[in-house]
Amino acid sequence: MVTQEIMDYVGGELYGVWFLIGAALVFWMQAGFAMVESGFARAKNAGNILMKNLMDFCIGTVMFIAIGFGLLLGEDAFFGLLGKPNLQIFSGYGSFDWSNFVFNLVFCATTATIVSGAMAERTRFLSYCVYSAIISGVIYPIEAHWTWGGGWLSQIGFHDFAGSTCIHMVGGICALIGAIMVGPRIGKFVRDKDGKVVKVNAFPGHNIPIGALGVFILWLGWYGFNGAAATSLGQLGSIFVTTTIAPAVATVVCMIFTWVKYGKPDVSMCLNASLAGLVGITAPCDVVDAFGSIVIGAVAGLLVVFGVWLLDHKLHIDDPVGAVAVHMMNGVWGTVAVGLFATDSAPGYSLADADGNVLIGLFYGGGVKLLGIQCLGILSTAAFTVVTIFITFAVIKKIFGLRATAEEEITGLDITEHGLPSAYADFEIQNSYGAEYLDGMTDIDLGDLELAPVETAVEVKVAPNVDKQTMEQGGPKMTKIEILCKERNLERLKNALISLGITGMTVSHVMGCGAQKGQPEYYRGVALEAALLPKIRIDVVVCAVPVRKVIEAAKKTLYTGHIGDGKIFIYNVENVIKIRTGEEGYDALQDEE
Repeated sequence: MVTQEIMDYVGGELYGVWFLIGAALVFWMQAGFAMVESGFARAKNAGNILMKNLMDFCIGTVMFIAIGFGLLLGEDAFFGLLGKPNLQIFSGYGSFDWSNFVFNLVFCATTATIVSGAMAERTRFLSYCVYSAIISGVIYPIEAHWTWGGGWLSQIGFHDFAGSTCIHMVGGICALIGAIMVGPRIGKFVRDKDGKVVKVNAFPGHNIPIGALGVFILWLGWYGFNGAAATSLGQLGSIFVTTTIAPAVATVVCMIFTWVKYGKPDVSMCLNASLAGLVGITAPCDVVDAFGSIVIGAVAGLLVVFGVWLLDHKLHIDDPVGAVAVHMMNGVWGTVAVGLFATDSAPGYSLADADGNVLIGLFYGGGVKLLGIQCLGILSTAAFTVVTIFITFAVIKKIFGLRATAEEEITGLDITEHGLPSAYADFEIQNSYGAEYLDGMTDIDLGDLELAPVETAVEVKVAPNVDKQTMEQGGPKMTKIEILCKERNLERLKNALISLGITGMTVSHVMGCGAQKGQPEYYRGVALEAALLPKIRIDVVVCAVPVRKVIEAAKKTLYTGHIGDGKIFIYNVENVIKIRTGEEGYDALQDEE
């Protein structure tokens, strides 16, 4: 008897230690989210995304101490709708449930982190901090109380073991509403004159290796995410098995599907598929067997591809990292899967309704009762989340504004929000804007900004020996035109020159600063030297095309009314020699104009 008591004590202590190790693994998932989101975004916003992921946890901790923990795990109140807020962590620290606090805190922070990816690259940092605090302090604790705090859903038999609904679906819904209300990134969707989307542009992530490392970190952390609450070694082993099978199958299915559909296996989509499989298995990880895990993973691998396509091509909602497809859609699927695949052969199986009747999944002979309960939990939690997060975003938008300005978005949130020149110091970063700005740039709202005259914004400097006839009419005399401009305008300028009949040009990346002297930059509070700004230099040599036409076309293309729009330099050219044919002068330029 004494030996058994000792074994029970040791076992309890060991599981207490594992409980906290699991919490640490879930905290480590914050690093995974930060890597995935920053890697799948553009380099000019990497620091901003890292800062948001850091503040998710830090702000979430403050809010969870102040109000969140009580709302989640406080004494049940208002018919199981919420817990009573308390400050027991201060008033009764000696008897406080420290382990439970830490464990639920790290889960809380995960919910807010999901939102940052879908709203990345165009959301104001201040606004992000505000809604992250509300999600962590109010929205998540209340809805999670229904399932995990003894609330009304838990009383009727709703099952979400580790958070497919409470965390991932809720975070995904917040991400969806936020992405809709903040709007797409500039240039993501090209519209015709009637406002109809005619093209969807891809913005490739700047660092897929970092994104992949983030996925592996998340997968490792998920063993704690799903397994920390296991009550026996057998149940823990089963959870590890299902948590491995589902994402692996999802990734294989996604690889095959994208290989067939696009001709090549899609790297970033397969990374998302791994996460989709993990989200899908989160709710049923303790109640399904290997077969159920395989089916759940296979559906998740297809659902994530469908979700990304649906948002891009049908709903026209910009989600840079695929958070809605991964978390919301597969959070719903994972919770529904409990009602389909739950089997009493799983170790430690204990699903039962309010009357104590055992609940089994539909495909294992249990009927539709459990499936109905799961659907009720999904719908009620989703309804609460939609209403509360919409009100949250609407108030924030009214008071602070949700979206960064067009200039801040184009420049990058690292420098405009944080004064960080680049998240990759000592590396030359080329921000690729590309053809997505051809039509998108015309939609930028310049607001009430004071505009400089075109002569100031786009300066023209003509060498003394360039005669007036060459400028106005063209002729046998050859002239070199050198144009300096911002990189985002390259495609539009190139097309403007081609429309004049100029097809030969040289494009170079250069660095420099003019009257604006670069923006002041600081690192750890220390001022840096005035930065050189990245520019594009386009060189063309014309003969038959009048120089004045080139100048006017460049001005029209580059002008926004701000100092720094660009400069144009005009030089005489003594001769041009085409090496291939030996032609010189006018003849050498004829297939270039």
